[in-house]
Amino acid sequence: MSDRDVAVSAEHPEASLKHIVRGIARQGLKPASGKTSISLRVHAEVLEWFKAQGPGYQTRINAVLKAFKDASV
Repeated sequence: MSDRDVAVSAEHPEASLKHIVRGIARQGLKPASGKTSISLRVHAEVLEWFKAQGPGYQTRINAVLKAFKDASV
């Protein structure tokens, strides 16, 4: 999906796809309390993809991992 595939209306003004994805990833998240710093090995292309999405890539990685955990219960 590209920016031009996103429909623009008065109710949903123009926004970049990056901002829409960021909003979805952050939806429902409360401020994290007591995060633990770890060392994590991931494939280079995975890290590059998250970093290419812009600032906050570590928060997005955490959100994906948390969503996976919650879906696995």
